[in-house]
Amino acid sequence: MAIAKKKITLSPSRDIPFNQLVLSQSNVRRVKAGVSVEELAEDIARRGLLQGLSVRPVIDQAGIETGMFEIPAGGRRYRALELLVKQKRLAKTAPVPCVVRESGIAEEDSLAENVQRAPLHPLDQFRAFLALREKGQSEEEIAAAFFVSVNVVKQRLKLASVSPTLLDVYAEDGMTLDQLMAFTVSGDHERQEQVFERLQHAYDKQPYAIRRMLTEGAVRASEKRAQFIGIDAYVAAGGTVLRDLFQGDDGGWLQDVALVDQMVTDKLKAESDAIAAEGWRWIEVAPDFAYGHTFGLRQLRGETVPLTAEEEATRDAFQAEFDRLSEEYQDADDLPDAVDERLSELETALEGFQSLPVVFDQAEIGRAGAFVSIAHDGQLRIERGYVRPEDELPVEPETDAAEEEAPRAAAESFDSAGVEVVAHEPMAEPEEDEGLSPISDRLMTELTSHRTLGLRQALGERPDVAFLAALHVMTLKTFYHYGSDSCLELDLKSVTFGTQAPGLNDSASAEAIRARHESWAKALPKESADLWAVLQEWDGDSRESLFAHVVSLSVNAVHEAWNRRPRAFAHADRLAQAVELDMAAAGWKPTVVNFLGRVTKARILQAVAEAKGPRAADRIAHLKKGDMATEAETLLADTGWLPEPLRTPGNGSADTAPTGAAGEQTTAEGGETAMGDQMTSHENELADDVSHAIAAE
Repeated sequence: MAIAKKKITLSPSRDIPFNQLVLSQSNVRRVKAGVSVEELAEDIARRGLLQGLSVRPVIDQAGIETGMFEIPAGGRRYRALELLVKQKRLAKTAPVPCVVRESGIAEEDSLAENVQRAPLHPLDQFRAFLALREKGQSEEEIAAAFFVSVNVVKQRLKLASVSPTLLDVYAEDGMTLDQLMAFTVSGDHERQEQVFERLQHAYDKQPYAIRRMLTEGAVRASEKRAQFIGIDAYVAAGGTVLRDLFQGDDGGWLQDVALVDQMVTDKLKAESDAIAAEGWRWIEVAPDFAYGHTFGLRQLRGETVPLTAEEEATRDAFQAEFDRLSEEYQDADDLPDAVDERLSELETALEGFQSLPVVFDQAEIGRAGAFVSIAHDGQLRIERGYVRPEDELPVEPETDAAEEEAPRAAAESFDSAGVEVVAHEPMAEPEEDEGLSPISDRLMTELTSHRTLGLRQALGERPDVAFLAALHVMTLKTFYHYGSDSCLELDLKSVTFGTQAPGLNDSASAEAIRARHESWAKALPKESADLWAVLQEWDGDSRESLFAHVVSLSVNAVHEAWNRRPRAFAHADRLAQAVELDMAAAGWKPTVVNFLGRVTKARILQAVAEAKGPRAADRIAHLKKGDMATEAETLLADTGWLPEPLRTPGNGSADTAPTGAAGEQTTAEGGETAMGDQMTSHENELADDVSHAIAAE
């Protein structure tokens, strides 16, 4: 005979006035987590109570119900209701839906309600946000309804816009959340699926590899070409911008490279046409020129257009206001927003008055040219007034009166038919007081030899004049491209870079040198004949500053395989120490292009180990070289690490020898290296948990 199974009886539910409820001490939740009580109260006020409370009757010592009910499970909901009562938004006697438990252990009920609650799968949340958006709710309304930031809503919607095929793979745990986030970089479902197929056969399936495959060939929005044409103009022309909402992307990537190049070409042409209309002999146009492209060319000395009386008055008024505000708020810890904004406006306006236009002589414009390119910050760069050697006016040789007279006298000794005329009258001996005959060349050489020695001796006794004379001749050769106006045989050579390093012309050092050179060029006289007098009038500090700039242009510490100069490089080290050179502070950073992609894996790992420690190097040791270089660029960013040729001896940790695992590497012919054990599985899980928490909150 079969025994009937006992039927399950569920606990009854009923509405209980709020003032008959008390919070139980058996509630297991002690640590605050998730949505705050204040946010939950607002949600209840908007939508009502979506889930009832689990309560138990309160029994007195005699075992009789007191009419009160304690809450072992649902404490946060109770506190939210309590807050609404305190705010007088809910009546004290308002009925609260409750499930009345008569038996069991209170702590067990509380634990079960919290532990057995299944969290919503992230994909369900993504799709729920998308459904709300499709029903007409804005991102701001969705964010307000669920007490999250607008950026979080954008991230969820972005994840929901991934190819449905990949979402299904994610739903079946076929990829991680980090990998799914990487696929959001591109909105092209077909492209996403192509990369996913490639990923199945790839060794490296890390998120950064997915991002790299999706953006390969694209132009970063931070690159100068993109800044030059403008992102808005590119989008208006039909271009697509790839964005990464889950990592810093510097504005994203411009996917249509052909469109970028065409827009750059068109804009440069339009700008160059306007420059050509000024009458220049030639115009060279390119997005970038090699560093030193103006070497060997003479730069014209234009005249700065003076300010009008009205402009001077405006500048003085701006300067006075700037000085007044600066003095008034010099002791303030934080400037008011309005004052800070006004000071920025005044600074910009005053800088505009300093960058006055330069006017060139029209005759000089006809034999000179200009370079039109893009500066490192995406602004148009125009370098006007450069004269090529072949366009210089021919220099006529200097002749004295005697030399001019000789050809004329010789011509007069022949008649019109070319027959020599013989004079029959004897030439009279000139009287001694009749006139002065020119000094012979030999005697002139002897006399000036004596004077040269006298000048050498006297100049050696006057360091101040010697300094001025050296500065004069070197300035002539630097800014006027000739030194014949000086009697000093000093030569200043400025190295031209035969091999152009990537980004050399746009480096921070190149920009600083260019700005300093232009500043001095504006301060010097237009004509070389006036230079000595001007330098005499300058104070010592100005002369020394100009001298330092001119001498700096002669530095040559470039390694050339065919030109071994060990002593010169040793001197370069001493010079670097003297000026406390720090190439990291000067703006150099190791990238795939300028270093990491051009050395062996062993050197990449050595660099990471020196900067971040052996464990960081171990984590990327298994990667292929291209991926390793890309990951190393991220790891080394802002660490100040420098390769050995860029280090200054004695400059802190920059010249520290390799240590630890990285220092013990052995490099094979192909650049392979062994780096020790990988991260433990626990560390990997911990890293994943952290990244997931950040991405999905």
